[in-house]
Amino acid sequence: MTSDMRPYPEYKDSGLPWLGRIPAYWGVRASKRMFTESGERARPDDKQLSATQAYGVILQQDYERRVGRKVVRILNHLEKRKHVEEDDFVISMRSFQGGLERAWCRGAIRSSYVVLKPGEGIHVPYFAHLFKSHPYIQALRTTSEFIRDGQDLTFWNFSRVQLPVIPLDEQKAIADYLDANAVEVRRFIRNRRRLIEVLNEQKQAIINRAVTRGLDPDVPMKDSGIDEVGNVPKHWDVRQLGRMGRFSKGNGGTKEDDVAEGVPCIRYGDLYMHYKFFVERSHSHVSTERSCDYTSIQHGDILFAGSGETIEEIGKSAVNLVESRACCGGDVILFRPGMKLVPRFMGYATDCWQGMSQKSRMGRGITIMHIYGDQLKYMWVALPPLPEQTAIVEYLCKATAGIDAAKDHAQREIDLIREHRTRLIADVVTGKVDVRHLAPAPGAELPESGPEDIDETLNGEISEEDEPELVEEAADADD
Repeated sequence: MTSDMRPYPEYKDSGLPWLGRIPAYWGVRASKRMFTESGERARPDDKQLSATQAYGVILQQDYERRVGRKVVRILNHLEKRKHVEEDDFVISMRSFQGGLERAWCRGAIRSSYVVLKPGEGIHVPYFAHLFKSHPYIQALRTTSEFIRDGQDLTFWNFSRVQLPVIPLDEQKAIADYLDANAVEVRRFIRNRRRLIEVLNEQKQAIINRAVTRGLDPDVPMKDSGIDEVGNVPKHWDVRQLGRMGRFSKGNGGTKEDDVAEGVPCIRYGDLYMHYKFFVERSHSHVSTERSCDYTSIQHGDILFAGSGETIEEIGKSAVNLVESRACCGGDVILFRPGMKLVPRFMGYATDCWQGMSQKSRMGRGITIMHIYGDQLKYMWVALPPLPEQTAIVEYLCKATAGIDAAKDHAQREIDLIREHRTRLIADVVTGKVDVRHLAPAPGAELPESGPEDIDETLNGEISEEDEPELVEEAADADD
């Protein structure tokens, strides 16, 4: 609790484990008396909606704009879907993970969702914060024992969790305070993200220069004869990957095979999310038994992601530096060197700006981009002698250490402020602290509220778990 916050004058026991002690004049009520389930079918002019943890319930076309890709549109069976009004709430399949989703516009959503209509005395922005709070989500999870495998969260589950009853003006004051705080937090996070982007560009520039021009600024240069490579030190070689080793395609199961400990497994999604230049410690593992169905990899192998959402990121790669036995999953392209190379140098060389530029020209596709070993074998690499490869790696390790430390510090600040906001929301919406005196004054200009405010800036990056629901929703025309 910060110095400008204070507890309420008097408390009482709410009788609800998840809510605990509440201000003496607050009450509790059955949620089904505050929200009703709506079964209204979609209207002819309804547009398709997507329910997301990152943005709430928004038009599918807006979701496509934000993530930068297209998804399949529903053209038939619209009459089987449910109508949603602005400021309704939607119980999504992933409500156990992130609360209920607020609808920012009217439209139609698949029939398996539950649509909730707020009753009298409900200030929607307050309940949008409450439903995203950790205590409420935990309370909702306690009802999961009544759900069979594969069954979605229902209105019955929602009705099992009683809700606080608060004066309407106080609901508004709490929501206004949290919305104003969100603007400050968002501004802080975006500034730190811009700093990280600048640091990444600075690091990439240092790496790109070192792996294409070497460390001696006075070294004689020559024209490589390759447009994508340009001038290189006179004593360097220029080779295509296909003449330096062989390519193969990774095979394996799905993330359902993942275990806490086991054989390190590099998945194509991990190449995008967790690795840059090197794989030093695996993010995913599979059991020894299941690893037999995966492609085995060796120290020094270079792993390329075989598909991606944008042409700029296609073929993102990293060199495997895991010393133990390891494997890779499907949609990973494996390059195994057939000559002696310094692995870390190759990690830099294949995913520096020059390497990324070449891979972007090789990518093919419309909604999802693909790249193949038959294309990557034509990728050019400027290759210095082995001692110079080692010297470049040692130089880059020292030259980028400060940049990496600054990036880590900025990311820790982002993580800490997110943790603080999570605690703040929980304390404020459950009455543990009184912020009415901190809310913007009546009539004051408030930050505009909209789906842009419920985004990955505050909630973290769009999770891998958010995608299957969206894809399934877009592809399931029959409901």
